[in-house]
Amino acid sequence: MCLGIPGQVVQMVDTEQHLAKVDVSGVQRTISVHLLADEGVVVGDWVLVHVGFAMAKIDEAEAALTLDQVRKMGADYDNEIDAFHSSRIT
Repeated sequence: MCLGIPGQVVQMVDTEQHLAKVDVSGVQRTISVHLLADEGVVVGDWVLVHVGFAMAKIDEAEAALTLDQVRKMGADYDNEIDAFHSSRIT
């Protein structure tokens, strides 16, 4: 199963390359925010992350609700977090 996981942008790593560092449940990774370039992603924004890409901007309430629902999925959530841990954009 592939899930989109909410993450909060904690750093803009490379604005030219549209790379940002996001925090997902305490794990930080650099992801591409290129798909949201027209929306002006900034530090503090919440995004929905899937396979190393920010797919949508979401608000904090939606992020909290989504994280709560995903955690209730148990093993699927753990697998998605494990996949996030191992993903890297080079």
